[in-house]
Amino acid sequence: MHGNKISGKLTLQEINVTELKDIENREDIDRLMWSFYGRMMVDPVIGYIFTHYAKLDLNTHIPIIADFWETILFQKPVYKRGPKTMEVHSDLNKKVQLRKQHFTRWLYLFHQTIDELFAGSKAGLAKERSVSIAKLMQTRLGTLPDCTEM
Repeated sequence: MHGNKISGKLTLQEINVTELKDIENREDIDRLMWSFYGRMMVDPVIGYIFTHYAKLDLNTHIPIIADFWETILFQKPVYKRGPKTMEVHSDLNKKVQLRKQHFTRWLYLFHQTIDELFAGSKAGLAKERSVSIAKLMQTRLGTLPDCTEM
């Protein structure tokens, strides 16, 4: 043995373990949204939907979507778009047929991002609500099944 190392491996004392905190405020939501959208925009399964069809400008979109999540997680009535939300997604669905696999991937990336950054009741609520939102969107848009389900 040499120092604190056993068989060339780090001991627990040498590993910097950071405990994840819960989503606590707007800054946390902004961090989550920037991380998530940064990941999603380059994703090989759904990235093209946001870059080619939706043509998202993240500097414009992130504050809007962060308002949405702040309203959901903290009951702060900052999101003002209401019914326009479905209209925007319906217009997108007319440009590119959204399928179950797209929503599944969106959820996977969203949950993965949350799990990497946060832990706690608000993080859990964000994941729960994202599933409800995805189901509602699919129902209202009449989302097509995956190609393999046809």
